[in-house]
Amino acid sequence: MFYDKVKESAVFIQSKISLKPVTGIILGSGLGGLVDIMEEKTVIPYAEIPNFPQSDVAGHEGNLVIGRIGQKTVAAMQGRFHYYEGFTMKEVTYPIYVMKLLGIENLIVTNACGGINRKFTPGDLMLLTDYINMLGDNPLIGENDERFGVRFPDMSEAYSKDLMKKAQAAADGLGLPYQKGVYAIFSGPCYETAAEIRAFENLGADAIGMSTVPETIAANYLGMKVLGIACITNMATGISKTKHSHEEVMKIANESSEKLCSWVKQLLLDF
Repeated sequence: MFYDKVKESAVFIQSKISLKPVTGIILGSGLGGLVDIMEEKTVIPYAEIPNFPQSDVAGHEGNLVIGRIGQKTVAAMQGRFHYYEGFTMKEVTYPIYVMKLLGIENLIVTNACGGINRKFTPGDLMLLTDYINMLGDNPLIGENDERFGVRFPDMSEAYSKDLMKKAQAAADGLGLPYQKGVYAIFSGPCYETAAEIRAFENLGADAIGMSTVPETIAANYLGMKVLGIACITNMATGISKTKHSHEEVMKIANESSEKLCSWVKQLLLDF
């Protein structure tokens, strides 16, 4: 059963660590550098964890890293799993269920994405205020296990207002500029067309990417508080004057990684 598989993964991870993480962090493309500031860390390759999916997307290291940032113990995912890779939605969100059994209470999700809001520029960091799920799928479809959560979870505060306030205070204290907006998910792996971007803009999306929303849904279902931070690596099709490439996305994400690390480190002091 699914619960038993998740428990097996969690028990294996617990056997490898002495610290008990309370905050989880999912690091998007090019943003894995956050683990460099972690202390007393244990690196566990996904390939070693029973039942864990594995990804081969560039910019995703494929490790679970558990250690300290300041006084907080965190479990950081260096790389995530995407729907476009052929994973099921349960596989995409599998690590979130494992985090729940590890005792994670707060989840920070990050990503690299395209900007739709014309006031944004590449390199901006954006706090996610809400999401639009354009996948036509949901990680909670199927049999429900009450040991994890209720059948019909509320999503009126998908991104915790309390954590957003703390994130804004941390950014203001650092003098770090940021944007706020609604994130839409598109399945990928191709980039969106100009017509699709016009449609998403009319729907109220400020940015668009290929991840984050399934994990957000699962974490809320599991009773976690969620904070989302996106790195705007490019302007979306029809807004940008140039063609897209994953290499350019990685370049901007790497350049923004230092800002994101500073923000998250300061934020953890307030958790």
